[in-house]
Amino acid sequence: MPDMTLTCRDCGQTFTFTEGEQDFYNSKGYSQPTRCASCRATKKAQRAASDGYGNDGYGDSYGSGGGYGGSRGGYSGSSSRGERQMTQVTCSNCGRAAEVPFVPSGDRPVYCSDCFSQMGGGARSGGRSSSRY
Repeated sequence: MPDMTLTCRDCGQTFTFTEGEQDFYNSKGYSQPTRCASCRATKKAQRAASDGYGNDGYGDSYGSGGGYGGSRGGYSGSSSRGERQMTQVTCSNCGRAAEVPFVPSGDRPVYCSDCFSQMGGGARSGGRSSSRY
């Protein structure tokens, strides 16, 4: 199965879907990618940001940009995520400068850690009252 040249549906750039990647995708039952590695990583970051906890529901290998899709097309097997990228923001509640470990998508408010805690953030209650615990 030879390498394939695909076009990213987001940025329109072409990217190579290597033989090794094709084997990996087939072994996992995945369909061929429609986004380049960079756009897959961006999409994953957006999903993680919308969750608020960094959980995207897909596991570490999906669209990680570094797990597969390297220059040789093999799975790297690296479990290290590297240093987390922090983003400077202005708190939507108090207006103070804050740093968050994600890139805000702009469609939701972003809070400093104090305001986030005051609003009950951080409790994994799925939006329900945490008084049941």
